[in-house]
Amino acid sequence: MIKDPFQRLGLDREVLTVSQLNGRARVLLEDVFANIWVEGEISNLAKPASGHIYFTLKDSQAQVRCALFRQNAARVRQALRDGLAVKVHGKVSLFEGRGDYQLILDSVEPAGDGALRLAFEALKEKLSAEGLFATEQKIPLPAHPQKIGIISSPTGAVIRDIISVFRRRAPHVQLTLIPTAVQGREATAQIVRALELADARGFDALILARGGGSLEDLWCFNEEAVARAVAACQTPIVSAVGHETDVSISDFVADVRAPTPSAAAELLAPDSSDLQQRLNSLHRRLILRIQDRLGRERLRLEGVTRRLRHPGERLRQQAQRLDDLDMRLRRAFERQLNNRRERLARLDTRLAAQHPGRVLTLLRQRLDSLAERLPRAIRESLKERRLQLQSQVQTLHAISPLATLGRGYSILLDERGQAIRSAGQTHLGQRLKARLGEGELDVRVEDNHLTPVTLSLLD
Repeated sequence: MIKDPFQRLGLDREVLTVSQLNGRARVLLEDVFANIWVEGEISNLAKPASGHIYFTLKDSQAQVRCALFRQNAARVRQALRDGLAVKVHGKVSLFEGRGDYQLILDSVEPAGDGALRLAFEALKEKLSAEGLFATEQKIPLPAHPQKIGIISSPTGAVIRDIISVFRRRAPHVQLTLIPTAVQGREATAQIVRALELADARGFDALILARGGGSLEDLWCFNEEAVARAVAACQTPIVSAVGHETDVSISDFVADVRAPTPSAAAELLAPDSSDLQQRLNSLHRRLILRIQDRLGRERLRLEGVTRRLRHPGERLRQQAQRLDDLDMRLRRAFERQLNNRRERLARLDTRLAAQHPGRVLTLLRQRLDSLAERLPRAIRESLKERRLQLQSQVQTLHAISPLATLGRGYSILLDERGQAIRSAGQTHLGQRLKARLGEGELDVRVEDNHLTPVTLSLLD
């Protein structure tokens, strides 16, 4: 093994074999030119069955052989052909068997792509240092968006793919296209303007989308103006630029990166079947809660009903008290009348015992006077008792519910004869009886104003 390929030949004129010479030359070239970029034009392109690619890279004055082995050739997206200007990356080596000087390549890019990649990395480093890629700056996507803005070209498969996903998964979501160029000189300014317009329209989320292409085709999404416009948006943005392997500056600045436009649509389109299942589950839980609450309230109402005294019972008690007062009044009157009769009888007895005419005359006069006063006294007493009775009747009438009904009020009774105190005790279509001051009415509940009005979001 050669320990030092740069060791100078000895003074004794060391003689090397051809293999030794080519080996030292290969190691020397690979060490000095281990990581280089070379630009030129492809010629003599060969693609054998092994999957390796061989061609000559030339300019106007020189040429060099190139080898692109199969594992690296699979990563080249550009279709290679004779006459194509490219930039290649690899190392300088020597094919020892023939002594051919050549480049062993690991990547091939169209000419000019290398400068763009350098600009890409420089801008990426600059914006990252400013914190535009920071996770804490990202805005979470809404769980159930209703209005989504799509910033893309109005033509092409991208907008059709996005609409197809939403039509399949969430047809209720309102989609609005903000058209813009996505390639060319005018694309950058149009994309910035579209982002500003979309952010001001109050969308729940935005999709910035474009189909695949070369680095030059996607370059407008690597412009600093577009990156800063994305960062300035207050609306959550999903970046879906190019194919899954394409990466742009907009992807780093956006709140979420999607590998494809269809994937971006799936991120923002909740599956309507999942939502329906969840809604059905919540509906069942709500029904169970309502039934449980109604059961508890029904038991509570029954308990209160048992403790509540019906107005008819109070009326019966007052009527009984009135009868008692009437009987007491009659007994008092009879006692007083009997007492007067007894006194009159005693006076008659005394009069008969003291027969003298004068005394008898005086007593007769006194008796006549008393006979005249007695009916008046009785009438006055009866009148006073009658007034007392009327006052008590009026008092009783004032506190009677029948008086309230007589003023135009009514009492609503359910089918069990229980009074209705709130709209929550009724349901639509229920038959009730309205008791009035005079007579009764049969009524039906048309609306208790408890059920909320629900408007369909799909209309």
